[in-house]
Amino acid sequence: MTAYRSGGAPTAPVLATRADAGAYAAYRMPATAAAMAVALAQTRLSLPRWRPGSLLDFGAGTGSVAWAVAAEVPSVGVLTLLEQSAVAIAAGRAILGAAQLPALRAATWQTWRLPARQPDTGRDDDLPAADLATVSYVLGELTPAQQAAIVALAVRAAPVVVLVEPGTPDGHQRILAARERLLDAGYLLAAPCPHRLACPLAAAGDWCHFAARLPRSAVHRRAKGAQLGYEDEKFSYVAAVRPDPVGAEPAAPVLPAGRIVRRPQQRKGLVTLEVCRRDGTAGPDLIGKSAGAAYREARKSSWGARLDHARLAGTAAISQDEEL
Repeated sequence: MTAYRSGGAPTAPVLATRADAGAYAAYRMPATAAAMAVALAQTRLSLPRWRPGSLLDFGAGTGSVAWAVAAEVPSVGVLTLLEQSAVAIAAGRAILGAAQLPALRAATWQTWRLPARQPDTGRDDDLPAADLATVSYVLGELTPAQQAAIVALAVRAAPVVVLVEPGTPDGHQRILAARERLLDAGYLLAAPCPHRLACPLAAAGDWCHFAARLPRSAVHRRAKGAQLGYEDEKFSYVAAVRPDPVGAEPAAPVLPAGRIVRRPQQRKGLVTLEVCRRDGTAGPDLIGKSAGAAYREARKSSWGARLDHARLAGTAAISQDEEL
């Protein structure tokens, strides 16, 4: 947890011993899987025709992304998990090997670490092509140059890339840097941003993050000294798609009118939503009871959700290819 909060790249492998891997699997794996599951679910909403068949996960740890993919993208039948720690691979194999889903049991684990030097063009011959590339809670363990390199590898590997980081100011900054690299590579943003403009929250000195709620086991409650039967994993993420669809690749993302970027606030007859909008602005939308259907929709809204209702975000949902 110290490395998680510090924002700096660790000086030693995070999962270096069997105890490290076991503690991570019990203490952190459910939360990181829940965060990726939310990110994937929102990506699918922007890519309604997307049916990927294969996954390439960079820095797989003990396999949390595989669990999230199995839950949210069931079309994926081939999973390739890249990890440098032998003890993490051993723990991950044991965990996925006990799963009911054949795709999880059949996942391919590959001992891999980020090469010291990346090729200027072309693909890394050691990496298989995939329909989806993921990098989850990994960027914070890398230097800025290594972060750029792993994003470049993900871009070369797959037409859809999803990156998740802790929902801290530093985690958001890493996501913003990855977002810029994806845009520079010609990718279209699928989630969470409803636009390709500069992040208005960052401009205001804030940061964009969301929360995945998951139940706490009795072990979690004892380990954390917690009373609540659930926890909220705060995370930042970006998902993007290559704009030249072939094979299993999706069409251009269908973006919402806006995205709710804070937990909605409700009081009698009024709902306040903090919204990032398609025009690149962010701020509160106040929806009163007199708004009728818009008010009823706002009362049911949740942090991180799309806003497709024109009344709530000032515009209608639009396909990103209409902006090109």
